[in-house]
Amino acid sequence: MEAVQQKTVALQSPQQIPVTTNARKGRKPRGSEGIARFFLAKEGSSPQKPELGEEAPTESDALIKAFQQKAGVIYVVSAFRAEAEIQGGTPVLVKRPLAK
Repeated sequence: MEAVQQKTVALQSPQQIPVTTNARKGRKPRGSEGIARFFLAKEGSSPQKPELGEEAPTESDALIKAFQQKAGVIYVVSAFRAEAEIQGGTPVLVKRPLAK
């Protein structure tokens, strides 16, 4: 008969991460994400060839309008500009969000 050895492992609690006001409200931080714009899909648009239709002011409005339409698809667009920064004598490419 084989002896079964049990091993107990103490689980450590995850580190407490400070919650910001934005995280409590379900919003994304805008640091490197840029400003998102919400568009309804144009009639005849497909994932292989997306075509932007009417712009909605908020994500909620876009979801409601998309649900009411036949396609039910929205596109979220963020625009960035590629810039070079010199760090320690070496150029590094970074993305900077564009304003709406």
